[in-house]
Amino acid sequence: MLSIKHHGAVQGVTGSCHELFVDSDQSVLVDCGLFQGAETSGSGADSNSLEIDFDLSAVKALVITHVHIDHVGRLPYLLAAGFTGPIYCSKPSAALLPLVIEDALKVGVTRNESIIKACLDRLASQLVQLDYKTWAVVPLNNNTKVQVRLCRAGHILGSAYVIFRVSNVEIRSQGKRYHDVLFSGDLGAPHSPLLPAPQSPYRVDQLVLESTYGDRNHENRATRRKYLQQSLEHALSNSGTVLIPAFSIGRTQELLYELEHIIHQNKQKAVSQTRSGVWLNWEDIDIIIDSPLASRFTQIYRSLTSYWDDEAKRRVSSGRHPLNFEQVT
Repeated sequence: MLSIKHHGAVQGVTGSCHELFVDSDQSVLVDCGLFQGAETSGSGADSNSLEIDFDLSAVKALVITHVHIDHVGRLPYLLAAGFTGPIYCSKPSAALLPLVIEDALKVGVTRNESIIKACLDRLASQLVQLDYKTWAVVPLNNNTKVQVRLCRAGHILGSAYVIFRVSNVEIRSQGKRYHDVLFSGDLGAPHSPLLPAPQSPYRVDQLVLESTYGDRNHENRATRRKYLQQSLEHALSNSGTVLIPAFSIGRTQELLYELEHIIHQNKQKAVSQTRSGVWLNWEDIDIIIDSPLASRFTQIYRSLTSYWDDEAKRRVSSGRHPLNFEQVT
């Protein structure tokens, strides 16, 4: 019988971890994230007690929706607890994941390079990279068959929602060939910078959907960019400096992309006057990424332009460098 257990992201939004039982004694995990703040699993795990607090004997595979820490942060603990199955993710996620885990280990566990290397080597040996919109067979025992498919979620580079196509004795006894279960992961907006918009599936039988912003109406991208430009102009016209805290993955790259657009559209427009009375144009403004980690993630983003959306690709084709323009240091 199909069933789902939620080991995180139930009473809060962090620690995402869901277990899909495809029959009585076999299951697949979706994500294994870090708890943050006061959020807990409900079974004992929290931001201070990160050990895996559920039975792994049935778990045959793990699927990663994306590499934010609240979705992958407990991966080292999962490996330490004895999980040896395949870890499925998209190709961009596979490029980003080692850096995420390395940083998580250094910040929260150890700076011992040999321990970190051993963990990353173990992780690499179990990673299975999947193309979007292709079915992959999850290795299982007996007569249960499971396929997994990743589709673009538009959240960060490499993000995906996951469809499991399950066929077992019970499902076939009901006259059905299979039963489709979808886990949304984190979904992005239809017109996010850099990323192709997510597309809804034709149909599924069962849906597990995130709802972090389910009751809010967000401003559209053009309005957000307008507010960003106005805020910058206000500060710079007063000889100020603008500080923007941003996540290393996703938000930093989106900001760079939008800043490049603002500068490109206003190249010769004066925006600030120095104390000596010299006027500075937009193209004279320095943009400093004060985060080595964000800079490394941005390098990976730049190497994966084939996963960018059409707008971003057109900018590159026209000779622009959306994430590596000359004002960035």
